[in-house]
Amino acid sequence: MRRLLAARTTMKTVGENAALGRLKEINSSFRSEIAEYERAAQDCSSCLTPGACCLDEHFVNVRISRLEAVAIGITLSKLPLKQQVTITERIDAAISRYSLDAEAQYSRSFACPLYEKGIGCLVHVEGKPLPCIQHACYEKAADLPPDERLDAAEARVDALNHRVYRSPQPFLPLPVAIKHFGRSA
Repeated sequence: MRRLLAARTTMKTVGENAALGRLKEINSSFRSEIAEYERAAQDCSSCLTPGACCLDEHFVNVRISRLEAVAIGITLSKLPLKQQVTITERIDAAISRYSLDAEAQYSRSFACPLYEKGIGCLVHVEGKPLPCIQHACYEKAADLPPDERLDAAEARVDALNHRVYRSPQPFLPLPVAIKHFGRSA
């Protein structure tokens, strides 16, 4: 453990913009790893209840890193201003309704404020966080990607966060992270 901590403190600092590029690479690599499992999942375009999984306040429990929140904020800042205001209101409402904060328990769930009916995930192409990349509708538990894949990708993102911000960065509930670190929020 000491060796790991020593290695973390001697890592070269990376600028946030460079890290955002590296985050895209991590996400792309993770998408490729997960693709082999998604063949066994239902295609989202054929779903009879689009967005039900993202809007299910008893299901969504996505925690993201500071860097992922910045990436989401950048993606949201490219949307029309009126839509940005609506999303910011949904983020604030989710934080309030579900009593979310930096200390929120991992068991606390919420409806995702980034899903818009009729459009879908607003950050699907750019900024989609790792847990959402992994999610798909599988009929059999045996078809799910192993949790170790997500754990390994999140560890890479965590190490990248440390190189950018030089201190431990907790994974926060998605709405809280975007509120605190998303540039447009």
